[in-house]
Amino acid sequence: MAPTLATISINSNTWDVKNFVVNEGHGVKGLADMGIQTLPKQYIQPLEERITSSDVVVDEEQCIPVIDLSNWNDTKVDNMICNAAEKWGFFQIVNHGIPIKVFENVKDATHRFFALSAQEKNKYSKDYSCTNNVRFGTSFTPQAEKALEWKDYLSLFYVSDEEASALWPPACRDEALEFMKQTELVIKRLMESLMKGLNVKEIDEDRESLLMGSKRINLNYYPKCPNPELTVGVGRHSDVSTLTILLQDNIGGLYVKKLGNETWLPVPPISGALVINIGDALQILSNGRYKSIEHRVIANGSNNRVSVPIFVNPKPNDVIGPLQEVLESGEKAVYKQVLYSDYVKHFFRKAHDGKDTVDFAKI
Repeated sequence: MAPTLATISINSNTWDVKNFVVNEGHGVKGLADMGIQTLPKQYIQPLEERITSSDVVVDEEQCIPVIDLSNWNDTKVDNMICNAAEKWGFFQIVNHGIPIKVFENVKDATHRFFALSAQEKNKYSKDYSCTNNVRFGTSFTPQAEKALEWKDYLSLFYVSDEEASALWPPACRDEALEFMKQTELVIKRLMESLMKGLNVKEIDEDRESLLMGSKRINLNYYPKCPNPELTVGVGRHSDVSTLTILLQDNIGGLYVKKLGNETWLPVPPISGALVINIGDALQILSNGRYKSIEHRVIANGSNNRVSVPIFVNPKPNDVIGPLQEVLESGEKAVYKQVLYSDYVKHFFRKAHDGKDTVDFAKI
């Protein structure tokens, strides 16, 4: 049974908040459900990691691009996708052909999973899950973080429908699988457009493995926070994927760093849209032409928020480095050849630290 505000003091020395949240599986949702009025000290971020109004640019002309895919055969669409990948690293897509009901179902399934008891969710934690491919957790890397992030998540690595049916939580399994299936064509078309910009004429079997050989879907839950200005939902980072496909709800809270300066741009929720961002792997494969951009999520003092990203990745045993077609014109390689699994291990062994991970692959 979870403690209550009547039985504990949040910032006392006698109650182990981290044990309650991380080890016992209550997550930050467990804290929020207790009705806490003060943010536990374990979540207070240093000043430099908090986002303030002076850091944010709210200007319609400074928003990330929104690309209409209703006429994808038009070469202008290819150009807009490549331009957005080069200059912004982020864009939103509309009229992509995926039914809105699929989005609503997976968002509802996310709420349903996180409404389960701590005991039920903890069956999928690092200590108790029967597979590394299914992981319930909180924050990012609690053992490496000086301050925790205000987020719980369920991470599902896709191997096959059979494994997903057997091992993914029934509360969200079918909806997560359907969302992944429905995005397959969109992911393939996006990748084709991006490869055209790199003079890659054809995505053969080897290239397909390198660009989209594995996928992971996360269900993220950000509960209402008592002091959102003191913490973060997710700290500054870039993704290790080739592409990330993000479904966000209508609450908002995602911010993207503007290329070339220190300001942050909000990514406003658009009904029916998906947010697309370039990951580190594609930045490396494109020799820096496509940009993997820092982003973060703020905590919210009024509402619970959910988001569902699909991370499209190389296979773990693939070696990533600048594509041959990119270097054919004599362009000098900026990145070395790196085993993708080594790159991912480097990312996950430390706290979020902006764009520092990509330096691991620089020559």
